[in-house]
Amino acid sequence: MIMRLTLSATFALALTAAACGREAATEADTEVAASAASTVAVATQAEPAAAEPAYDFPAEAWRTVDQDRLLYIDTDHGMVVVELAPEFAPNHVARLRELVGERFYDFLVWHRVIDGFMAQGGGARANPGHAADKPPMEAEFTIRRAGEPAVSELQDRVVNPGQIPQMAKAGFWNGFHAGTQTAALAGITGDGMVQSWLLHCRGAAAMARTSDPNSARSQFYITTGSPDHLNATYTVWGRVRHGMDAVDRIAVGSAMEDPDFRPDVIRSMRIGSELPAEDQIEIEVVDTDSEAFAGYLDTLRNAQGNLPDICEITVPSRIAE
Repeated sequence: MIMRLTLSATFALALTAAACGREAATEADTEVAASAASTVAVATQAEPAAAEPAYDFPAEAWRTVDQDRLLYIDTDHGMVVVELAPEFAPNHVARLRELVGERFYDFLVWHRVIDGFMAQGGGARANPGHAADKPPMEAEFTIRRAGEPAVSELQDRVVNPGQIPQMAKAGFWNGFHAGTQTAALAGITGDGMVQSWLLHCRGAAAMARTSDPNSARSQFYITTGSPDHLNATYTVWGRVRHGMDAVDRIAVGSAMEDPDFRPDVIRSMRIGSELPAEDQIEIEVVDTDSEAFAGYLDTLRNAQGNLPDICEITVPSRIAE
């Protein structure tokens, strides 16, 4: 019997009750990332990725990210540049563009940071529950697709080990780590489409929310581990392409729990196309549909021909010279 992945509001509420319990109970309007308990956070920390073998990608294997798809986050530790993925989360990306244009995030703080798990931002120093005066958004945990955007199917992978223990496929879409129902299911689904989602591998940028799946407003987080228990239950809208070392150095602590915590500041957030040319960073990412990337993957296979877990595979990116 083939089980189809469904994420109704009722199901999603059940999936996230344990993950969000305490914060959702303290203030219903506060947006939070999942897994408040530190024991859960520790359990989901990713092991450091294995050292990637040297691989010489030809010039044609690199793509340049358009500045309108880049989000610049200026932190106390340096610039973080995130590539947006409106194909998977159009409404969330539109909301981010709107808030950035209004300068909503400037001088807000990283108010909840759990080592090896995630850094959550968009709260105020005196009010961690601070959120934009905007309506909550409907979840964009998954998309339904008939072909485009195409997701490669490189390995079998559980959708979400704690919440949705169904097997699916994992691979890449445009340099993003992604999960998907196999394309073979399209022949038996009612609309000829399958569901796909972006994975919470290290460096994923996603929207925080309460236990209500449709409650995201403005707070967001960047993963510093690979918390699989958030996959397909939180909306991933981007991926860090530059500055992950700065994210790793954001002060750890929680303004909701520790009155002595001194959070780091989000100095500013801007869309790349807003910036003067001299302040733009030209980001190049390896094309994960290229023959060169396929060759690179072959160098990562073990003696049995198996790839490492998808979250342990780095998609090379660089600043163009």
